[in-house]
Amino acid sequence: MKKTYTLSVFTENKAGLLHRVTTGFTRRHINIESLTVSESEVPGIHRYTIVVNLEEHEVQKLVRALEKQIEVHKAFYHDDTNVVHQEIALYKIPSGVIVHGGLAEKIVRQHGARMLAAEPNFTVIEKTGYPEEIKALYKELEPFKILEFVRSGRVAVTKPMKELQEYLAELEAAAGN
Repeated sequence: MKKTYTLSVFTENKAGLLHRVTTGFTRRHINIESLTVSESEVPGIHRYTIVVNLEEHEVQKLVRALEKQIEVHKAFYHDDTNVVHQEIALYKIPSGVIVHGGLAEKIVRQHGARMLAAEPNFTVIEKTGYPEEIKALYKELEPFKILEFVRSGRVAVTKPMKELQEYLAELEAAAGN
């Protein structure tokens, strides 16, 4: 049965690596639902957070294939019960609809969003949450004419406590043997 999995892929920061990683998904006809790349807690190591919908045996094969890339230090997969995750969205709407105490302002507050920037012609609203929450706010703001909308990919941290540094130390010890 297909489930949502979050992959954490720890790599060097090399030009062309993103292309090689995503090509592996393309060759296997795997759709990437979300992709976020950032620095990790280990200096010089970057983290790819990739969300896919696959069967577990498929994600296991994918992780093994990713780890064969020279610049990939370690790859992990977790189901949603083993990660804490969020997304961020920005909504740009006309400034005229945000009137103190008005309906649009009440909607923003009810959704736990905040006004990030208020310009003469537009207001930018920020919402952090799960995809369903971001979509719900979008639907409620739609009648006010959304000028622009952007949503990040998933950012996630794992619940298991073993840290990346421990895995890297194990890899170095194994390479030394």
